[in-house]
Amino acid sequence: MIENHGLAIDSKFPNVGVTIFTVMSKLAADCGAINLSQGFPDFQAEPALFEATFAAMQAGRNQYPPMTGMPELRCAIADKIESLYGARYDGEHEITVTAGATQAIFTAIAAFVRASDEVIVFEPVYDSYVPAIETVGGKAVFAQLEFPDYKPDWSQVRALITPRTRMIIINSPHNPTGSLLDADDLAALAELTRDTDIVVLSDEVYEHIVYDGARHQSVATHPELAARSLIVSSFGKTYHITGWKIGYIYGAQALTREFRKVHQFNVFTVNTPCQLGIADYMRDASRHLGLAAFYQEKRDYFRAQLQGSRFELLPCRGTYFQVARYDAISDLPENEFAKWLTSEVGVAVIPVSAFYHDGRDDRVVRFCFAKKESTLSAAGEKLRRL
Repeated sequence: MIENHGLAIDSKFPNVGVTIFTVMSKLAADCGAINLSQGFPDFQAEPALFEATFAAMQAGRNQYPPMTGMPELRCAIADKIESLYGARYDGEHEITVTAGATQAIFTAIAAFVRASDEVIVFEPVYDSYVPAIETVGGKAVFAQLEFPDYKPDWSQVRALITPRTRMIIINSPHNPTGSLLDADDLAALAELTRDTDIVVLSDEVYEHIVYDGARHQSVATHPELAARSLIVSSFGKTYHITGWKIGYIYGAQALTREFRKVHQFNVFTVNTPCQLGIADYMRDASRHLGLAAFYQEKRDYFRAQLQGSRFELLPCRGTYFQVARYDAISDLPENEFAKWLTSEVGVAVIPVSAFYHDGRDDRVVRFCFAKKESTLSAAGEKLRRL
């Protein structure tokens, strides 16, 4: 181990450790527990995706791609957006391929948020947003999604907007709660931001995982909002390849220009053959259009596994996460309950309190059901015993 010989380190995040996802996944591995905590599938993508990627490698497509992403992929993304949302984005000037959605979110924040700027986020809030805001000297301002339906209170948001508000970050379908923003929510957001310089950053990585016939309300479908928004999505979530870390961001040319100024220096670009493999694979639209039905079957299967348990399942309208109250089982705080469930019961979960800046504790945990039926069945058997 290298000694630092007294080097003083003035940490930007003195109270921040590793993420809750890392903590719970390690605990699951250490205890041999079924890991329903971190949001990744335990099944493979289709072989056709790997074959298309390998073909690009064999064809010699292994050197640096353009900073903005391979043209083939940006064109395929533009076609998909137009087909889904009726909005035509220019692949050359308005779409950028990123090293996963988290990088896209960080870079967007870095491009637009300056010291002392305020950014409104909604709690429970995905854990990467606030550290990114604080890294660049901004201040996170917390609006609350109303428990237990996790809907925004737009009158509260109105009260939080000040002359220093530079950005509002929204996330739908919402991680960790599985709630959705509806058309009325977009209309309210448009009204609140009208005649301001507020940039909207819309995290839509679960855009294809929406249930019960609902339609994902992308910011891209709302012309007024689209003009001030950067929209993020993720191939990892869509094609079961979270480890590939490839996503994309799109927005009006003026916004994209500023985004790319930072992107070119903190990532520059994303690996070539995987971009080409995805571009070829996504020609078949059924591969993303069928995702809602695929995951709805898993959602319903997992919910059925918990029938007869003492968990109270809250609504899940999208994503591959199910939140549940456990107060009929235990009065332990969420962190302690999650660790107990992992080490003593053998099922790892995420405490939703980890998504609140003040540790608010509603006795709710998050399960990931992006798993094989055998995994969900084994977890259900353990959870029904409680």
